[in-house]
Amino acid sequence: MGIFTIIALTITSMVGTGMFFGTAIGAGYAGNAVIISWIILLLISIYVAACFGELIALFPKAGGVYEFSKHAYGRFFSFIIGWVTWMMANISTTVLIVAALEYLLPPGFNMAIKIIIAIGIILLLNLVAYLGVDTSAAVLIFFATVSIAVLLAIIIPGSFHFNPGNFTPFFSFPPIAILVALFFMLEGLMGWEQASFLAEETVNPEKVIPKSLIISTIVAGLLALGVAVVSLGIIPWQSLAVSSAYISELSSLILGGVWTKVIAIGIVLTLIGSAAGGVISMPRLLLAMARDKLFIAQLAAIHPKRKTPHKAIFFQLIVSILIIIIGFGQYTVLLSMFVPLALIMYIAVIMAVPILRVKLRHAHRAFKTPFGIIGPVLVSLLYIGVVGAWLFQVPGAFSLFRLILSFVFFGLPIYLLLIFFYNPDAIVRFTNYFSRLNLWMENFLLPKKLQKEILGLFRDLKDKSVLEYGSGVGTLTLHLAEAVGPGGKVYATDLSHRNIHLLSKRLEKKKLGNVIPVHDEHQVNRVPPSVGEVDFVFSVGMMGYMQDVKKILAEMNRRLPESGRVLFIEYVNFFQFLPDAEWISDLPRLRRIFREAGFSVKIEKKYGLLWNYLLVYGIKSERDVPVI
Repeated sequence: MGIFTIIALTITSMVGTGMFFGTAIGAGYAGNAVIISWIILLLISIYVAACFGELIALFPKAGGVYEFSKHAYGRFFSFIIGWVTWMMANISTTVLIVAALEYLLPPGFNMAIKIIIAIGIILLLNLVAYLGVDTSAAVLIFFATVSIAVLLAIIIPGSFHFNPGNFTPFFSFPPIAILVALFFMLEGLMGWEQASFLAEETVNPEKVIPKSLIISTIVAGLLALGVAVVSLGIIPWQSLAVSSAYISELSSLILGGVWTKVIAIGIVLTLIGSAAGGVISMPRLLLAMARDKLFIAQLAAIHPKRKTPHKAIFFQLIVSILIIIIGFGQYTVLLSMFVPLALIMYIAVIMAVPILRVKLRHAHRAFKTPFGIIGPVLVSLLYIGVVGAWLFQVPGAFSLFRLILSFVFFGLPIYLLLIFFYNPDAIVRFTNYFSRLNLWMENFLLPKKLQKEILGLFRDLKDKSVLEYGSGVGTLTLHLAEAVGPGGKVYATDLSHRNIHLLSKRLEKKKLGNVIPVHDEHQVNRVPPSVGEVDFVFSVGMMGYMQDVKKILAEMNRRLPESGRVLFIEYVNFFQFLPDAEWISDLPRLRRIFREAGFSVKIEKKYGLLWNYLLVYGIKSERDVPVI
């Protein structure tokens, strides 16, 4: 991508509903002084664009805001900021499409048909994102051209119908009203993050993107200010504030006839184009988070032909459709949710500038923001003031803000789940903490019916040595001890010292001396070194925790004789929708991994209520042989 594509992307992303509806909503709070709100917004936006420019030049990666935050704040806060950005983008897409259809279709139009049309638009935009960079670039340039043409078609003819008397009096409300109006107009000049997600696909991003962001912001801001001034100069603010489609009235007054319909279609295309910017760029955020194992790992996949993150695009499509269905017809509510989420993200991003100026003071910066230490602080305080004005001046704002915060904090359990899934230290801590609960729930986690089926596979183990890789609290260890008999041996290994403690107490109570409990907190990366040669390897619930599966299987192979048996049981499809580790969910790949480690295996799935069970059993063999 080059400079024109990035400018097109930024303009289409910035020309949002605020340009066409923000002035009317803002006029209801500030009257003619809404013009001051637009001027403040333009100046702030140029500075924020420069902040984004510095950060993108420093980290020209696909993750964009997530990438900046990772270096400035660390993994947890970068995840939260990425999570907020992704939610914000999905709400923004819904806001734009809802606004476009509300503008295009007559009042009272069938809601179900509106939703179907909206879903059709979402499908089309995601198809464009899937087809690749060239198609996306062409679409973005088209929408940017339409956006500029529509705004100029209002500003230029409208200036000939301008009535300066409409601006008297200019101040009809207290000064705080300017900030309240600004809250509802902020969405009109937002969208710099969209360019940040395409940095990896941009030629010379360190120079192209900062320049593109500033040019785009100035162009979009002046166009927005021009539309606001012309609108108030033709329609008094009292009438503008109660108009649901003042741009239609405006175009009818200044152009009339067929041109009114042309402008209406142009506005609809502009709003859809703004939605397109987010749809095309946002999957790159999911891609970057998935690469760092802070989102579903499967979403990091790149289509071999299209070179697009196709799985992330499909995931985004499903979520967007759900939000469309839930939020359709709630424009003001959605906008009130979008703006605080956006400001949380923007404050975090611009504050990364002074933080990284300190943390990476010697790093080369191809572009530097002026006043890089104090400027972001002042803009952040202004953003906080805008949200505060909204909270205290608009009825119901506090309850809506609590809902917004609940969305933000919903990311916390998701983060913990991902950390537990991928971080060995977290796995050990979690397993230790819940060891007693595992003991109480062992027959629920591994139902007795399945236990009996597993026990049927413990044949011919008398006087044999067994490795139980991940014994837990000993749910099946006692059965293994009985199966091998006094002349056999069971190495019961686990990464949790509390699990091993509970197992040892159970063994002592049963007076079983043929089990050797082994605690190894590094078990997710190896077979404990104290384990000797064995005839059978058995494991329940450990595959998903293996950080180096090929190394672990190789170590097991070395301890087994030819035709030595293995049996792995793994919990999969938690709650029937949570994804598993990528290498486990791809069954042909899973079988290949075992084969490359010297095992011939058969894979079966047993279905449960809240999760399913994956059984992998077979033998050590030099050749790939069928397993019965």
